[in-house]
Amino acid sequence: MKVTVERAELLKSLGHVHRVVERRNTIPILANVLMRAEKSALNLKATDLDLEVIESIKADVAPGGSTTVPAHMFYEIVRKLPEGSQVVLEASGDRAVMSIRAGRSRFTLQTLPESDFPDLAAGDMTHKFKIAAKDFKRLLDKTQFAISTEETRYYLNGIYLHIAGTGKTATLRAVATDGHRLAQAELAVPSGATGMPGLIVPRKTVNEVQRLVEDSDAEISIEVSSAKIRFTFGDVVLTSKLIDGTFPDYGRVIPSGNDKELTVDKKDFEAAVDRVSTVSSERGRAVKLALSTGKLILSVTNPDSGSATEEIEVDYAGDPIDIGFNSRYLLDIAAQLDGEVAVLKLADPGSPTLIQDKDAKGALYVLMPMRV
Repeated sequence: MKVTVERAELLKSLGHVHRVVERRNTIPILANVLMRAEKSALNLKATDLDLEVIESIKADVAPGGSTTVPAHMFYEIVRKLPEGSQVVLEASGDRAVMSIRAGRSRFTLQTLPESDFPDLAAGDMTHKFKIAAKDFKRLLDKTQFAISTEETRYYLNGIYLHIAGTGKTATLRAVATDGHRLAQAELAVPSGATGMPGLIVPRKTVNEVQRLVEDSDAEISIEVSSAKIRFTFGDVVLTSKLIDGTFPDYGRVIPSGNDKELTVDKKDFEAAVDRVSTVSSERGRAVKLALSTGKLILSVTNPDSGSATEEIEVDYAGDPIDIGFNSRYLLDIAAQLDGEVAVLKLADPGSPTLIQDKDAKGALYVLMPMRV
């Protein structure tokens, strides 16, 4: 195999695929990237057995062939090669090494045979649809922060993607929760998605898709089955296993009768929470919201370091209420609101609070209170 390729193209592509490779592997072949050269293209492929990324780039190939080399080391070598250089990759079947040449630099890397490289067989995909990259990325961006990192509740370690509602009101909805907060975003159902099974897309897959969406004007082609999901954008194909579990009935957590409505300037609220939480303890992070007609007093008391209070004007006409929240969670949710005005719908100090943009564009957030 002999391949000549632009360094910038190779680096960009390796940047996409090498991230999938875990740095610690008990199976040597999983530390490698598979390269297959044919016609005028070089295909790069990496997997961790749950997630697989394939990308194809233009190259001068003569002759074709395939081999596998250590992914992270290969990426570092290409990253450090001179900008604008042409990279020549050569490997012959009878020697277990691949040579890399660019300018006056020469490297050889140990290889493993292509036959050892696993294939994440996708099987039959039952539904296929296309969606604007920016719309799909928004679904992920708005909900990703609420994914649970608790491994024992593995079914919460991803975003639940499903069709909600029926007929003309049907939406493609993304939901994530960690038990303390819940994020939900939705958009109109793309044609071809109707009837698809509900799926839990793992956190690592969500992160990779977010990073791979570079051109927001592009379209993503999505194929799903009950066990796998595949994303195709441009020359990149990402296939992932889904989390095999049942997502809880999140609808029961979303409050519908919260009658105390607080309307506040988002930036003022966010800044005030950020300021008073400076004195909160790493462990507690509790901020108290004391609401009365027209005003909100935020306060934090930390027995080890001090206290802070701040008063802001708000639009509130309900009964006075004192309620506590984790300041970090409040700031995470505020960061997702696009509009200038936030609306908090409260019930009592022990019940979940609903948070939305005033002109809610298909996204809502639920936050459990803390004792303060």
